[in-house]
Amino acid sequence: MPNRPRTPLALAVPALLAVALLLLPLAGILARTEWGEIGTHLSRPGTVEALKLSLVVSFWALGLSLLLGVPLAWLLARVPFRGKAFVRSLVLLPMVLPPTVGGVALLLAFGRRGLLGPWLEHTFGIVLPFHTSGAVLSATFVAMPFLVISLEGALAGLRPRYEETAASLGASPLRVFGTVTLPMVAPGLLAGAALTWARALGEFGATITFAGNLPGTTQTLPLEVYLLLQDDPEAATSVSLLLLVIAMTVLVALRGRFAAAPRSGRTGPGTPGAADVPGDPAGAGVGAVPLPDTSPSPAPEKEDAGRWALHAEVDGFVRLVLDAEPGTTIAVVGPNGAGKTTLLRALLGLTPRAHATLSLGDTDVTALPPHRRQVAWVPQDGALFPHLTALANTAYGLRARGVPRAEARRTARMWLDRLGVGALAGRRPAQLSGGQAQRVALARALAARPRLLLLDEPLAALDQTTRAQVRHALRGHLAGFGGVCLIVTHDPVEAVSLADRVLVLEDGRALQDASPAEVTRHPRSPWVARMLGRNAWPGTATGDGLALADGGTLVAAEPLPAGAEALAVIPPEAVAVHRERPGGSPRNVWPGTVREITASGSRLRVLVTSDHVPPLVAEITPQAAADLGLADGTPVWTGVKATEVTVVPL
Repeated sequence: MPNRPRTPLALAVPALLAVALLLLPLAGILARTEWGEIGTHLSRPGTVEALKLSLVVSFWALGLSLLLGVPLAWLLARVPFRGKAFVRSLVLLPMVLPPTVGGVALLLAFGRRGLLGPWLEHTFGIVLPFHTSGAVLSATFVAMPFLVISLEGALAGLRPRYEETAASLGASPLRVFGTVTLPMVAPGLLAGAALTWARALGEFGATITFAGNLPGTTQTLPLEVYLLLQDDPEAATSVSLLLLVIAMTVLVALRGRFAAAPRSGRTGPGTPGAADVPGDPAGAGVGAVPLPDTSPSPAPEKEDAGRWALHAEVDGFVRLVLDAEPGTTIAVVGPNGAGKTTLLRALLGLTPRAHATLSLGDTDVTALPPHRRQVAWVPQDGALFPHLTALANTAYGLRARGVPRAEARRTARMWLDRLGVGALAGRRPAQLSGGQAQRVALARALAARPRLLLLDEPLAALDQTTRAQVRHALRGHLAGFGGVCLIVTHDPVEAVSLADRVLVLEDGRALQDASPAEVTRHPRSPWVARMLGRNAWPGTATGDGLALADGGTLVAAEPLPAGAEALAVIPPEAVAVHRERPGGSPRNVWPGTVREITASGSRLRVLVTSDHVPPLVAEITPQAAADLGLADGTPVWTGVKATEVTVVPL
């Protein structure tokens, strides 16, 4: 048995004293309870009446807390506004305020001589003090904060991406709240509701101060205990035990759930229970089966037959103008922080960092909220709703737009079958592998009949085999898509195979917007050149080549006008590696040291560093590497012919 670290005595002793301080009062109740008389004590008419009134008051207080507290928790968690800290302090105040002070405050606000009391009495005939409604108000005042704080914590732990994805599928804010937000924070909501009810059931100080202690009207069970202590202490102990049992039952049932964040509802690739499910029919690399026929097929619904061109003018962090004809697929590439995801979110209307003036077809949707733009979004993680099955997830957008349930489910199943995950229709996201979940997310977006489709690295979670299959399927569906599709990707194969155009972003600007072939031949971004596996060196054009930004010179066969900012692109396969200084035709020759050797298909990529030029990658055969005796730290010479260097302006 492994040795456990010893608990410091200086911490253990105070901790045990704290437990004793909390436990001894409870032990006192248990020790002083007359167990033989407990039934008699609890069945007394006054006690039964007080218990019934306590239940009525506590459940009414719970209902009011849900009605008022749920929107307040959502406001605090989701909406930025001035004075939020003050509002949160108001919510917490009843939890730290002495209950009798809270009762005095309620009396001065709602009593017959309070701020609102006279108006309520004269206008509506409502008198709260010394009435059951006053007891309900007192219990709500002291108990509602438990619901608000618990639910706000759950909402804060829920990523907005789920709600944003639901909005992009056509769900209104109220529908998103009811079908996505509340179900996903249900554990926090239930925990808060249970704590609120238990606190309302045990309320004493504010009730007796504001509503009084009238049998059958405001005398709840805690007030009954207070009176019994004077006349019948044994009965008071029995009733106290009842309240103690109720409170402990609630806490044991919660088992700490009030502190838990909402679950994302998905296991990642490789997590037990995801890709490793026995008999998995469409796993990401585990027992995967071939996809069904993915050739373009006629659109199943009339609404899919439209054609929608794209015109967007984006300003803010991302600044560009984007035009595309119907059926165009644009790959958006660039380094991290270039603004790729910000561009997608601007088109969705979901970010203050950038604003897009957007037209789809003949419709200007700029002023429309996200759920009315008909712009579907697949975020990087898919954001499948964890409480819905794959089929219900896929049908969500159709249902949000008013499609009848049976028709929506039929269309959803068709899309799941197209993407090879129809057999998983009844599974929840937690039962799917990363690859399966991503296919379901794609099916959900395509089924929603969007006019603009935004895919943020849609195939990143897939293994190579599954990625090729889904890429083939996606290419077939995009061929018949009547709108425009933007795909953010870091994969050059995706950019070349799926896209008609490649949009290169850097620092929120469009560096290049051209065909994949043009971007591959003449990349204007060092990042894109490296993504394509090329060596990319920025510098300033000279009469015979390039003065490199990091020092050194490069000779090119077709240099640009001197002084122009430019980028030299060198294919790795054009870099020759030698153990001795080469003779012959190369005009660019540098000494260096091998720093890394990696496999790339059937060839090896050799990283060579030099004091004369930036790091250079060469691609050679394994046999050549063996003949040269290459290893980490081996001194070598590299050579590049001037005709192999492409210089493009920046």
